[in-house]
Amino acid sequence: MPEAAAVEKPVDVVVVGGGFTGLTAALELAAKGVSVRVLEAEDEIGGLAASFTVGDRELERFYHHWFSSDTEILRLCEELGIADAVEPHLTRTGMYYANTIFKLSKPIDVLRFAPLAFTDRLRLGLLAVRAGRVRNWRELEHRTAEEWLVSLGGRRVYDVVWRPLLEGKFGDYAGQVGATWMWTKLHLRGGSRTKSGSETLYYLRGGSRTLLTALGRRLAELGVDVRTGTTAEALHADGYGLTAVAAGGRLHPARQVLVTTAPEQAARLLDHPEAAHPAVPALSRQLRQVGYLANVCLVLENNRKLSDTYWLNVNDPSFPYVGVIEHTNLDDPARYGGRHIVYLSKYLPADAELYRMTDEQVFEFSLPHLRRMFPGFDRGWVDRYHVWRAEYAQPVVTPGYTRTMPPLQSRIPGVYLAGMAQVFPEDRGTNYAVRGGRQAALLMAEQLNRGISPTRDGENGADHE
Repeated sequence: MPEAAAVEKPVDVVVVGGGFTGLTAALELAAKGVSVRVLEAEDEIGGLAASFTVGDRELERFYHHWFSSDTEILRLCEELGIADAVEPHLTRTGMYYANTIFKLSKPIDVLRFAPLAFTDRLRLGLLAVRAGRVRNWRELEHRTAEEWLVSLGGRRVYDVVWRPLLEGKFGDYAGQVGATWMWTKLHLRGGSRTKSGSETLYYLRGGSRTLLTALGRRLAELGVDVRTGTTAEALHADGYGLTAVAAGGRLHPARQVLVTTAPEQAARLLDHPEAAHPAVPALSRQLRQVGYLANVCLVLENNRKLSDTYWLNVNDPSFPYVGVIEHTNLDDPARYGGRHIVYLSKYLPADAELYRMTDEQVFEFSLPHLRRMFPGFDRGWVDRYHVWRAEYAQPVVTPGYTRTMPPLQSRIPGVYLAGMAQVFPEDRGTNYAVRGGRQAALLMAEQLNRGISPTRDGENGADHE
């Protein structure tokens, strides 16, 4: 350790990242009597679920909702005493194609989808049924989403419905996306529908801020040291394993560290001379194999609604966003001072022009596209706008992803990894962040109880070769 660096009080576990994965892991570990310190680079906890103010309410920077299958986060709400704030909402979904919005909320809407011939509409309807017959995702791991979807519904259905969505979401990666990613999406949407075919989604009254407030309070009660505005800079390790985490110009000695950042960010923590364990180079290479996309999210505070649709998939390559999500068609606009909240989301490389634009440029660039989609739309409808960016928003799941996916327990003793790149076969989401945090905490606590931690002369613990 550098002699000049101030040394903090040692803890059992340092958690890097204050999103739902890190916070849930800290909660579970602290409940087992483990001393925990959470280091979060932003000025508030929450990660991609962090909020901003609309009127007198808090709202997520990036849209959020839950499915009925999201049992992990629903369980967390119960444990924190806020289950009564979870509200069900019947929603409408649609698709924008050829300058027209098509309703796609119920199975009967598929049969009315004019861009496809009637026989292809039947294929589209049967596609979900055939996808539902796949019980084991491992059957699909070697295939791309394109190969699988074409085999289920035919080329025309793929070109009209699925190709634009994949290209809008993944860009140049679209042809490499694994079938398992699409299988998970189809299963989630199917599980959220009522017997009549309507879709029920869940949203927390007060948004994620309600959950984060309750979670922060419980962490404080358990003695967890949560430090915001503190960026992790490096992991220090010797021949035995982890020694400390460097953050904010200070060293935080620990027996274990849980890194919940994107894999490439985790690799950067290892790229320095103080990470001296022999397993570092191989782990760093593996972490850099996971592709990631950034996200730009334009949030509008409008004085009137754009449509009656909550979730509008965009199947038009000339439209710059992959989805138009009218949040106040899910939650009551009265809760936001009568404002109608719209998210416009785009996944893209972090060096893309749209990502590098100023907030004003993003807004001005988007206006003509909104006028084309909603002919009555006028700039005067927008009272305020916000632009949020996330450099690491979407991992790219490719065929054979289990060979690429980072391990939970690394070969560097004391170093653990848990994040959105490891929720496979599911896609990223707060529910799986909570699940990942619980799984990591369970393993880490078990290892601590067994005395398995980096061992040095004069210390107790498991032997290492």
